[in-house]
Amino acid sequence: MANKGLIGVQMSTIAPAKMPHFDAYESMGKLADIGYHCVEISQVPMTAENVAGFRKAIDELGLNVSSCTASTSPMLPGMPGEFLCNPDDYKKTVEDCRKLDCDMLRIGMLPMTCMGNYQKAVDFAKEANEYALKLKEDGIDLYYHNHHVEFVRYDGEFLLDIIRANAPALGFELDSHWIHRGGQDPVKFIKKYAGSIRLVHLKDYRIGEMPIPEGGVDFTSKEGMMKFMSNFTNIVQFAEVGEGTLDMPAIIQAGLEGGGEYFLVEQDDCYGRDPFDSLKISHDNLVKMGFGDWF
Repeated sequence: MANKGLIGVQMSTIAPAKMPHFDAYESMGKLADIGYHCVEISQVPMTAENVAGFRKAIDELGLNVSSCTASTSPMLPGMPGEFLCNPDDYKKTVEDCRKLDCDMLRIGMLPMTCMGNYQKAVDFAKEANEYALKLKEDGIDLYYHNHHVEFVRYDGEFLLDIIRANAPALGFELDSHWIHRGGQDPVKFIKKYAGSIRLVHLKDYRIGEMPIPEGGVDFTSKEGMMKFMSNFTNIVQFAEVGEGTLDMPAIIQAGLEGGGEYFLVEQDDCYGRDPFDSLKISHDNLVKMGFGDWF
């Protein structure tokens, strides 16, 4: 077992949709200035310009691309994108990985059409396993990233466990926040998946301040009660690493012992804070935790 991994950034944190202006090379430079030297690419269109920007960052800034993102098929019918089920998209995805010296692809989530019952879960797992075997021949390992939806039970089993049992060639990228939000202990669950992981998402969890409407709540009206309950139930937030409630050192240690090599900081929502500022807070907190030499 290695005595340390490499801490990087999941690019969804600073994806083009969240930025007034996005330039791949410029963004990598900002991450390097904070102290990060590794990224996982997600929610960034793999245009020729962006791929070239990432390549330039590898060559000039010493950055490393741990993994790129792939989908087996559209999340919903008609959804645009690049999919492994399309031979041309498959070929381009492999070529993009090779251009970036990347030997891992990760599936962000299974298509919505593959959810709903045990058999659909099995069918997806078997399909993903076939892609994993095919990609292996091209020198690329395929991983599956969890959210909370994979902790729905079909026939008494977690969806994620069903995928694992029916896709022996597939690895797993475990996300600390979503495991916790799915009702499981991230440390214990990561240990359960030991040997199947090279990628771990470091994403903290916090309960935000409950908004109280000015003038109070009208409990006598249905609308007032619905608004109150919405405020009451929707205060779970993503947090900068070290600013939430999860035991990040224990999560990192469990990931390392289970085969984790890349530990990727991700924050789906920064709640108005500049994402680069959030990433700096996470970086600095991880340094304080004793992981300064993991960057």
